Amino acid sequence: MKCNKLNLCALRLFLLILSLMVMSQARSQDTAASRDTAGTGTKPHSLFTSLGYGTNMICLGSTISGDQSYGYGAVTYGFRNKFYLTASGVHLSGREPFGAFYTGTAAYSHTFSSWFDISADLSGYLVAPELADTLFNSFVYGSITLGLDWRILYTRITTGAVAVSGTRPYLMIRNSRYFETPEFTSKKFYFTFDPYINILAGSMTKAETTSGTSVATSPPFRKKDNDGQGSASTKYTTFYSLIEVDFGLPVSFNAGRFTIEAEPAYILPVYEDEEYPGIKGFNFLLSVYIRIL
Repeated sequence: MKCNKLNLCALRLFLLILSLMVMSQARSQDTAASRDTAGTGTKPHSLFTSLGYGTNMICLGSTISGDQSYGYGAVTYGFRNKFYLTASGVHLSGREPFGAFYTGTAAYSHTFSSWFDISADLSGYLVAPELADTLFNSFVYGSITLGLDWRILYTRITTGAVAVSGTRPYLMIRNSRYFETPEFTSKKFYFTFDPYINILAGSMTKAETTSGTSVATSPPFRKKDNDGQGSASTKYTTFYSLIEVDFGLPVSFNAGRFTIEAEPAYILPVYEDEEYPGIKGFNFLLSVYIRIL
């Protein structure tokens, strides 16, 4: 694999971003509940619905939409702004059945002080049986996140693992800077901006064949014997590596119970393989959030 130079560059970028952690930011608002511009008041319960369109669904360095555009619908229930349950369905353009795969997530967050918070979540991804051979293996993903608010930057350090054919660990470090414009017009509309840089490291699988070729993949999202057993002509080994660096600029328009968010992003892989190149290039997601309760 041609990854020495890229890994060196990624390591330098990694150290640079870590050095920026002495700076900081106002807390980034990136959950469905935080997009409620009407406020929760004293009500313990909240309910949100959302719809969206994306050019490619990327999860932990791999496409789980098969490099296709997709649409989604989701419902989120919140309790006391700490515990959330979300269910969603995803449709892929030109694919049958209509619901390509479904997700469910339970998340909990707690703020200890103005500069430190934690959160944890557990998600399940269930693919339609008709698409299991072409998209991905159904899987469960769990993670724990530490949030550090440095006033100029907000840093999230997430460690998580995918439970399928053995545990696959991942590490993400995200630095963002949240901005909010003053309210304007009598309706109190406003915009928010949350530019970020995200570094992802995790498990990779290297496939070596008798012809001498090698392929790096990110299990469990690619098929091809990701159980690591290999075959008589192919040897599979799993290793831990930097995977990609992401740059994004979520922009949202907030109007009471209604929010529209656009998120353009650019994905830069930190490894290169001729047989299986990393995901690279621009990605876009447009979402609409509505608070019901």
